[in-house]
Amino acid sequence: YPEGGLVAGGLSQTPTYLTSTNKEEVQNEVKKQIQVFKDNNVDLMICEYYEHVEEAEWHVDAVKKFMPGVPVCASLCINEDSDVHGTPTGECGVRLARAGADVVGINCHYDPFRCLEAVKKMITAVREAGFDKVHFMIQPLAFMTPDASVQGFIDLPEFPFALEPRICTRFEMAKFARMSYDAGIHFIGGCCGFEPYHIRAISEELSKERGDYLPYGVINWGKCLEIHTKPWVRTRATRSYWENLNPGTGRPYSASLSKPDNWGVTAGHELVKQHKRTKQPSWSLKNSELSRQNCSFDLEEIELLERLLIGVADLRTQNLDSANLLLFLKRARKGYFELRARKSATPIEKTKMKRQ
Repeated sequence: YPEGGLVAGGLSQTPTYLTSTNKEEVQNEVKKQIQVFKDNNVDLMICEYYEHVEEAEWHVDAVKKFMPGVPVCASLCINEDSDVHGTPTGECGVRLARAGADVVGINCHYDPFRCLEAVKKMITAVREAGFDKVHFMIQPLAFMTPDASVQGFIDLPEFPFALEPRICTRFEMAKFARMSYDAGIHFIGGCCGFEPYHIRAISEELSKERGDYLPYGVINWGKCLEIHTKPWVRTRATRSYWENLNPGTGRPYSASLSKPDNWGVTAGHELVKQHKRTKQPSWSLKNSELSRQNCSFDLEEIELLERLLIGVADLRTQNLDSANLLLFLKRARKGYFELRARKSATPIEKTKMKRQ
């Protein structure tokens, strides 16, 4: 490997910012992590995955204070328009550079080509602001997300367990790598969904820029297909074939786009604030008169009821409206009676339930 290896320490957004939006509290929390990286002499620090540029600025500032002299990379998980508070993407790049980041860019939440458009805006704004020595980075998803909204792929209905139909091909990844490099982005990697063949495709596409280094297992745009036994497959041993392929999904009724949830929940919102909870509630059912009485509740049912009561208490602290609270209670009631039904079912009935 021509460049050799480097060890990076990593920071990302914290629940402390979402809860308090207080710079001192956030930096005190981050300092605990920074100390570990400082003690182990990492080569560089990567501050990544921030939806709010303000928090990223605070983290970069903290690294600069507590680890002077260590290069700092900073990337946001935002789209080509703005962060979740509406700060324009180009301005976000300038703010990261002004905070002291040596490398700025985008990671996660969006596909390679949307991330590329976002970093291009950063490049323009950062250069216009006079930061000539700042470099640029990009680490996108390996999923196509043209329909993702301001909070990215986590708002898509397929997140997180049904994203496979959106996966990028190795050829799309090679195209992305070339476009990124030509745009002036020289720190190119990947985030969620990336597989080894995606990284290999990036490395293969940029082999000349890296001293003609080729990674192990390259396919050279399908050149190996020249000796395939099927003549029509042999015709696919060209770059033009794979570059112009429009792959099918194999799902005749699948949608090309989805409808994002668009929650719009962000820093300072009651739903994202942390709430302290005691390990054992004072009203624990396990120690109550109910558990000591001669009743039909067994230990598993008591534990279920306790979890439901904790859930209700949590929901009440979040000030949810009565409709949402009622929906939760209906689901809880359904789950409880399903448990009761399983316990009283005959072996044959239990087998049927498992099949359902």
